[in-house]
Amino acid sequence: MALARLRRKLTTENLWLHILSALKQRDMYGYEIANMLRKEKGVQVAVITVYTVLYKMEREGLISRKSGGLNLRKIYYGITEKGNEVLNEGISFLRDTLNGISGA
Repeated sequence: MALARLRRKLTTENLWLHILSALKQRDMYGYEIANMLRKEKGVQVAVITVYTVLYKMEREGLISRKSGGLNLRKIYYGITEKGNEVLNEGISFLRDTLNGISGA
């Protein structure tokens, strides 16, 4: 049970880290992000949850909306400079936390 809670906290409850990491590779639309999280990261998440997090991230300036190009129905999201900075800070925080736990 404790390990399951940890997995949930580091995945579903902190989707923003995984989303920023994915958007660092390339711009994506919400449904594509949800599929990538499920298939490549093993994070079982509903599409609506991804969109909820995307909206919050956009309001915080971590990501920006981009035109869907020829497919006007799709809204792509890209990481901003602020998003890159926050992602790096988040990774550093996790690394420091792990080092503190492991005694390294």
